[in-house]
Amino acid sequence: MAEITVELSRRDTQSIIYNLYPLYLHDLAGIRNVLPNRYGVFEDSDAFQTLQQQMPEFDIWWEKEECLFPFLIQVDEVPAGFALIATPPYVEDDSDFLVNEYFILQPFRGQGVAEVAITQIFNRFQGKWLIYTTPTERNSRTIHFWRKTLARYTNNRFTEEDKELRAEIGAAKVFNFTNK
Repeated sequence: MAEITVELSRRDTQSIIYNLYPLYLHDLAGIRNVLPNRYGVFEDSDAFQTLQQQMPEFDIWWEKEECLFPFLIQVDEVPAGFALIATPPYVEDDSDFLVNEYFILQPFRGQGVAEVAITQIFNRFQGKWLIYTTPTERNSRTIHFWRKTLARYTNNRFTEEDKELRAEIGAAKVFNFTNK
C-alpha cells in the first residue's frame, strides 16, 4: 500500500503547490467550460501574462497562518495534490472550515488517495464544515466523490443542497457536516 501523507505546506514546499495549481485550473476549465486569457493563463482578465505574475496573488495562503491552511498531499513522497482549507473570515457561511480548493493529480485518482487525504484533514479540525463544487453534469465525478466520502466519514450525517453563493462563485452544490 502506498504511503499517503498530508502536511501543512510551509514556504519551503510552497513552490510545489504553485506547480500543481495550473493543473487544477486546467481541470476546472473543463468542468466550468472556460478558456484561458490570451496569454494562456487561466484568469478572468489579461492582467496576468505569465504564471509567475499570477502566483503572488496566491501568497495569502502562506501569509495568514492563523486562518488559512495550505496542505500538500504526497503519495510515497511524490506530490499528488493539495487542499486549501479556510476558516473565518474566509468562509462563505457560519461554518468553521471551508474546503476552498481540493485537487488530486490524474495518476492518483481512483485509488482512494483523495478520500484518505481529506479524511486526515477532517480529523485535524473539529467543527462545522462547508464544501462547495460546480453543480453541473461535467462535474459529476467530483459530486459523486464528495457524496461517497462524506457518507462514509459522517455515517450519512451531512447535508447537500444546490444554492447561490457570492457573485464570483454563483450556483454551487453545497455540502455541510459537523464533526465535533
